[in-house]
Order: sequence, then C-alpha cells, then structure tokens
Amino acid sequence: MVVVSLSSFTFSNNDQSTSHLEKIVLGSGCFWGAEKGYEALPGVVDAISGYADGYGVRPSYREITKFINKFNPNNHAEVVEVTYNKNIISTKELLQHYFESHDPTQINQQGNDIGTQYRSTVLFTNNEQLQITKELIFEYQQLLNESGYGQISTIVKSLDEFFAAETYHQDYIAKNPNGYCPDHSTGIRFSKDKLLAADNSQLLTEKTILVIEPQGYCPYCEKFKSLVVEEYQGSIPIAFRFAFQLEGLEVKTPTWATPTIIFLDEGKEVFGHQGYMSPDEFYKALGFFKLGNSEAYRVAFDDGTDARFCKEYEIFKNTPDGVFVDKLSGAHLFDTRDRFNSGTGWLSFTKPVEGSVYRKADNSYGMRRIEIRSTTSDIHLGHVFPDGPNGLPRYCINATVLEFKTRKEVNKS
Repeated sequence: MVVVSLSSFTFSNNDQSTSHLEKIVLGSGCFWGAEKGYEALPGVVDAISGYADGYGVRPSYREITKFINKFNPNNHAEVVEVTYNKNIISTKELLQHYFESHDPTQINQQGNDIGTQYRSTVLFTNNEQLQITKELIFEYQQLLNESGYGQISTIVKSLDEFFAAETYHQDYIAKNPNGYCPDHSTGIRFSKDKLLAADNSQLLTEKTILVIEPQGYCPYCEKFKSLVVEEYQGSIPIAFRFAFQLEGLEVKTPTWATPTIIFLDEGKEVFGHQGYMSPDEFYKALGFFKLGNSEAYRVAFDDGTDARFCKEYEIFKNTPDGVFVDKLSGAHLFDTRDRFNSGTGWLSFTKPVEGSVYRKADNSYGMRRIEIRSTTSDIHLGHVFPDGPNGLPRYCINATVLEFKTRKEVNKS
C-alpha cells in the first residue's frame, strides 16, 4: 500500500517554484549506488547521500545501523537529495528513473539489505512532485501487476528535514574503485518499447563470458568495459545481459551486484564473480576457465617453461604467414616475419609487435634474465636474450601460451 502524507507540507509559492532548479529526496535502499546513478543523469546538478524521515534517532550512519533500529519504524531512511534542472530533466523523467532503478514492492529492504533504513521513500518538496509521484505509482503498478509483482510499498511524504551523510559516504563509489553497484531493479520499464528477452541459444553451445549489467548507469561496469573488454580479442566471446535476460542459463551466483561476471560452459555456470574485476583478476580467472590444469596454465601464471620441442612448438615453427596472439586476450604479440629458427626448441623472434609486451627482471634459479610478459593479460611469455641473428635480440617464447592467426584472418578482423 502506498502511504501519502501531507502533514508538514504547505502549498505556496517559494524560490523553487520560480526557478529551474528543484530538489527532491529519494530513498531506494543503499544510497551509494543510487547517488551515482542520479549524478549520471543529464540535468541532475547534484546528488547528496543522507538521512531523512526519522524521529528520535540521531541521523548518523552509526545510529541508524544499530540492531535496535533495524526494524524501528521511526528510523531514518538512507536517501539521496537530488537537485535537478527541470529544463533538462523533468520531474517525471527523474521519478521514472527512481522507480525503475529499484524494487518498490519490497518493504523495508532491497535485496540482501534488510531494515527500515532501506525503505522505498519519496520525500517531495512541492505539489507538482507529489502529483507526478502519485500518477507514476498508479501507472507503474499496472505494469508490475502484468509481470506478477506485488503492491508498491513506497512511502510518499513531504520532506521535513534532510541530513547530509558523513563525508566518507559522499561519492563513495568514486572513492572505492573496486566494488559493485547494487541493482535491485525489477526490469519493468515505463517505456512502451519493451526490452525483449535475449536470445541465449548461442550461449548454450559454447564457452562464454557473461557480464550482467544494470539498465541504468554503473561506473564499475564502465570501468570493466574500458580496462578489460575494450582490449579483449580472445576466442571466448563476451556477452552482456540484464539480470532478467538469463532464460535457459544455469546461473548460481546472485545477480543483484553489477557487474556480475559469469563464466559459462554450454549455458552452465562454472564460476562467477560479483563486482568489478581488474585486468589481472579477469585474466587469472579466464586462464583457469580456458586452460584448466594444463601446462599452458603453469607457463602463463606460474612462470613455467615449455619442454623443448614440445608439440605446440612443432605445430607453430613452420606456420604460414601470420601473427601469434596472446592465448587469453587475443592481443597480437609476434609476427612470423620476425620469426627465425634458433635451434633451441623454443619459438624465437627478433622483436615483438610494438607495445604488446613488457620486460621484467628475473633473478630466479640463480640466473639473471629478462622476462617477457604480455601487456594485456600479464601472462608469462618467455625471456629475451642478446644472441639473436645479426646482433638482434632473441625473444625465446613458450608456444603453449600462444594462438596463431593467418595474415588473411588478421586482415579480416
């Protein structure tokens, strides 16, 4: 049931009513992700995490999270004070984002966050905001009913007082770059252009890296795309889905954190990770997923070395014209035009593809060598020595951590 209270609201003209800027206070569970979501909307001038709608409880994180207040109906709610420019984003558009970005049918919780501080709350500051909220609740309830959801439990009141949260809560996600954005949205949208169910048939036939993202903005998702996905050219495809588009897939990891990264084999989860993965974390997981308990894995991640004249070497020593690529990231590493037969039993090159590798001192086993590692995946590739042909270096590279593409395949991509 929707609760609407006008107890402390006076309908009168004020500075806000004659300005393009308005404020509204919104509660939809944990304020960290919500704050960032509002800030990403064009037209939102400011978003401040804070506390509101409480009585007899000090507005601080320490107090509202005490067990004694967990089910206290007078506890403050975690909220965000949103200042927005109505010339750019309307109140209706802002509130549509609000309802679509959480599950307003849950009472005093969002996902695993349980307690009165997580209640769904709209605290309006003028009559127009109240009217639009009521209209949208009516409209959204019809859409939720069609999809089997229960009644909207959002509490709608006039704003009494807003208390800004402690400094460390403001811009929390920016201050904590390796986390996740909670996504408890229902997947139901106001737009008549319904989001179609995804075709997962291809995911049922092969290994796939599945990235679950929210319908709204998620800085951790964008960071993962920027630092991992944009550089990735590997043979295992990456697919993106919303949490409600997983029909036919056997996913065990909870999907309310975004990004959630699932490694699937023929539609069945092998393992998953909630939250942002750094490139190092991603490629270590991908290595286990693709290579398993193999010599290639030990070479890539335990700085191992191929056996001399191993079967991969025999396959790769006389390939046609083309490029050797990182077995995990697919990045171009070495060109056949720079390959030569050193007679050592390992692939040898006079140089790598520019920018594809980096050097690192290796003093293991009582030797002083220069290790070669992949720039993208950071896997161990081999070593470089000063005894190549015509005074050039010799890049001694393990064949088990490489894949090969012909020049024709390279030119097509």
